[in-house]
Parts: sequence; structure tokens; C-alpha cells
Amino acid sequence: MAEKRKYGKKFCKYTEMKIDFIDYKNTDLLKISMSERGKIMPRRLTGNSKSSQEMVEKAIKRARHMALVPYIVDTQNVTDAAYSKH
Repeated sequence: MAEKRKYGKKFCKYTEMKIDFIDYKNTDLLKISMSERGKIMPRRLTGNSKSSQEMVEKAIKRARHMALVPYIVDTQNVTDAAYSKH
């Protein structure tokens, strides 16, 4: 029988930083809960509390609408440059 892996307890980064409201204009704070492709990370991966996750979702969607954060990040250009022959 394989041993179970033990992971550290996930904690909410926003309550740790004592942030009670997440503003859509603070993109550095929003990028904590976004993947490198610009997707919103789920609670089970980030460890956010329910209220923080709801604020993050709303703020990211508002920031996308205001064009502060992109809807999609095109990674094709990055990988093409790495594999192109010079």
C-alpha cells in the first residue's frame, strides 16, 4: 500500500495580510489568485476563504472589464520564440 502524502494546511493569503476589501485597481494583489494564463484559480488550490474568493472573483472580472487584466494571455508567441531556429 502506498503511503498517503501529507500536505501543509492551506491558508487564506488575504486574511493573513489583513485585507478586508479587494479592489479591482490593485492588479498586483489580484495576480496572487490568477494563473499565468490569466485564469482565476479555484479555492481548493489557493486556500482562500469563501468571502475572499468571492471578492477576488468580482474584482478580477471588474478589472478584466476595465482592461486592467487581460481576459486571455497568448502563450503561443512565447513558445514559438523558444522553439524557433535562428
